[in-house]
Amino acid sequence: MKRWNSTSRTKKRRKAEQAMLAAAPGERLKTLRDILGLTQIQLAEVSGVSQPWISDVETSTRDATTDKLAQIAEATGTPLTFFSVRPSSVPLDSLRFRKNSAARKSTTRRVHAIYGESYRVTEDLIELENYPTPSLPFAIGDDPLENDAVEQFASEAREALRLAPDKPIPHLTRALERAGIAVAPMVLPGIDGEEHTAVGHFGVSYWAGKGATALIGYFPGYQGDRDRFTLAHELGHLVLHTFRPRLPLPQAEAEANRFATALLIPLSRAEAELSDSLSLTDYARLKSTWGVSMQAIIMRGSSLGVIGDTRKKSLFVQLSAKGWRKIEPVTVGHEEPKLVWTLLSRRFGDRPYMRGAEQLAIHPTVLRSIAPTPLSKESSHQLFSRGQSTSGKVVEFRKRYSG
Repeated sequence: MKRWNSTSRTKKRRKAEQAMLAAAPGERLKTLRDILGLTQIQLAEVSGVSQPWISDVETSTRDATTDKLAQIAEATGTPLTFFSVRPSSVPLDSLRFRKNSAARKSTTRRVHAIYGESYRVTEDLIELENYPTPSLPFAIGDDPLENDAVEQFASEAREALRLAPDKPIPHLTRALERAGIAVAPMVLPGIDGEEHTAVGHFGVSYWAGKGATALIGYFPGYQGDRDRFTLAHELGHLVLHTFRPRLPLPQAEAEANRFATALLIPLSRAEAELSDSLSLTDYARLKSTWGVSMQAIIMRGSSLGVIGDTRKKSLFVQLSAKGWRKIEPVTVGHEEPKLVWTLLSRRFGDRPYMRGAEQLAIHPTVLRSIAPTPLSKESSHQLFSRGQSTSGKVVEFRKRYSG
């Protein structure tokens, strides 16, 4: 397991990088437009500030004035402080996305902007509240990893998360948060106040190494097992690709997918429980135990060679015939992030959004997205008890499959 030796070195370098780049209203204006998904003309129509003025400020051919920035801030529901804050320390070209071919470039640009703001705020809250940052294993080098190496990193990641080596993970989100990895559901805010999911996008993450904030952002779906796989996939990027940024994207995605299934279904259990003889009913039962989709379980068995190609094809044909490729039986409960909310409410009280948005210089809708008010009651000290057992069945895998 590779580890950094110096926490302070990472923090000093990050603060030095931030100090080199002062706030630029023009860049912040472009970031706001990306967050809201607006063109210059649309922003001009909404705010009453002319499009040429917006263009000139964004290209640094004209200085921004407080009165017009205030006009834009009021029209878009954005704190005026947004335009004077330093940008995120995240090098956005290092971000890895879990997305499909349907993802539009304009949407990806919005996700970049929203994630950058989310990371900046999360980093501030973690430093203000002195919450520990994660210590994870990490891969180095430029060559693709062998499957055995990916399995080993998944095993070491379980150890870093203080999880049993061969048991189901009842609440992956809570395990990540207790280890110092922030988890944030994300939406795309609209100027009309509506919130939208990022079509074609599943998750995005960044970590600079020991001593730095780690944030996994995900776009909630209607299936809890998909969200859990996204979190495991993004953890794979943190572990496998933080220090291997030049790896080609297809190879990185393949490694992260292998890592995700290895983390969620450990090798010893997968080899013992998966075989060519299992039926779809058996896979539904396994899904209810592991919180992993039937399709991902089949692919896990195939990658290990315990399910042959012929049987894999047959199982996927059966899934398609039943209409289960898109919506499978067995409901996996949705997990609820709490770390960012806990840090936010400790700083700004039980109704933190307006005060927090102003002082953290972030659009309120983005803040509400990444730090949603918990639906269930759980004492915050439990979240802060790092290393506490996660053996309790926090997430229920409710069976709806009858054969």
